[in-house]
Amino acid sequence: MAWDFETDPEFQELLDWADEFVRTEVEPLDYVFANPYDRSDAEAMAYTRPLKQRVKDKGLWACHLGPELGGQGFGQLKLGLLNEILGRSFWAPSIFGCQAPDSGNSEILAHYGTAEQKARYLQPLLDGDIGSCYSMTEPHAGSDPTLFTTSAVRDGDSWVINGEKWFNSVAAFAEFFIVMAVTNPDVSAYQGMSMFIVPAGTPGLEIVRNVTVHGFSEHEGYVRYTDVRVPADHLLGPEGGAFVVAQTRLGGGRVHHAMRTVAVVQKAFDMMCERAVSRQVRGGTLGSLGMTQERIADSWIEMEQFRLLVLRTAWKIDHYNDYLKVRKDIAAIKVAMPKVMHDVAQRALHLHGALGVSEEMPFAQMMLYAEVMGIADGPTEVHKATLAKQILRDYQPAPGLWPTQHRPALEQQSRAHVASRLEHLVGNL
Repeated sequence: MAWDFETDPEFQELLDWADEFVRTEVEPLDYVFANPYDRSDAEAMAYTRPLKQRVKDKGLWACHLGPELGGQGFGQLKLGLLNEILGRSFWAPSIFGCQAPDSGNSEILAHYGTAEQKARYLQPLLDGDIGSCYSMTEPHAGSDPTLFTTSAVRDGDSWVINGEKWFNSVAAFAEFFIVMAVTNPDVSAYQGMSMFIVPAGTPGLEIVRNVTVHGFSEHEGYVRYTDVRVPADHLLGPEGGAFVVAQTRLGGGRVHHAMRTVAVVQKAFDMMCERAVSRQVRGGTLGSLGMTQERIADSWIEMEQFRLLVLRTAWKIDHYNDYLKVRKDIAAIKVAMPKVMHDVAQRALHLHGALGVSEEMPFAQMMLYAEVMGIADGPTEVHKATLAKQILRDYQPAPGLWPTQHRPALEQQSRAHVASRLEHLVGNL
């Protein structure tokens, strides 16, 4: 039986390097440059290019992808440990070539893209030269993709797309969009939807407006497709295969969100503890007060429970190599993520008093980020239902009138069992 909580020395050296590199070179970027997705910011791009090269030289660029695509092919457990570091900085994922939504889109292209699609879209994306957008959610459908109405109709050598998409992250900076659309309304949505690549600037593609999601992003695009025509070879994956294609990015994406949330929770916890030992009150520091100690203890326990759940889920994904077998675990970390983030951030905010509720500290942003994590990639309620259904599949109804642990029935069965044994023993004396 293998059961180990240590990282192999070679990978630990890489983690130690990443930890120092992010702390000294990357975290300062969050206070200097506005947006890692805006490649028109020549100053930011020029400054960060050498940093990206250092990551590539270290072999840590786009580690979620296999060596054939320039990555290391790290499993989810190694990615989890690395993302605990990257989650401290808004800029870090871009410096390490694993920023969403590009990371998930690159996985889709790597698995389902044709040679031509990979050359035109995947390689520049992997090189960090362009950005992309995942265009899935619709205003009227919420978290239920079976209600999507955006359509794609075949017309000769083209597909014509019509519809509206909502909360399309960084659409304003994307060179291409991966769009989910209904291609056959006469069958189940699970067989009647397909994925398409739509280049930015295609006639009929309109970013109606950018929506600000506090604590997360200022560029959540509301996108309208009006008779958008793309060549037939811009179908991504098989016709009718959108749900299978989407799962390639969504399963891993939910885990990666959780991995980076571990880092944000740790950051809030560290600030809370620093405040506890720094702030003087009558009779000592805040940390000498019983109520403060209780909050710190509760926060540490919840944080460590969440971290271990995330890492075990990552280990199980590596072990089974099948997201369906780990569906319950992924749902569990998705449910736990917003709660632990909110609770620790709220306690840290409160401990900082008036300073904590001001914009001079990040706690309000962290609390809003927690709410975003409770909605993104499916709301908490949906994942709770998924978790409960997966758990209940392993249970059977009680065979009779009483529960199997009904004490009077168990006592009667136990007495009969012991009596038969005693009778056997007496008979052999």
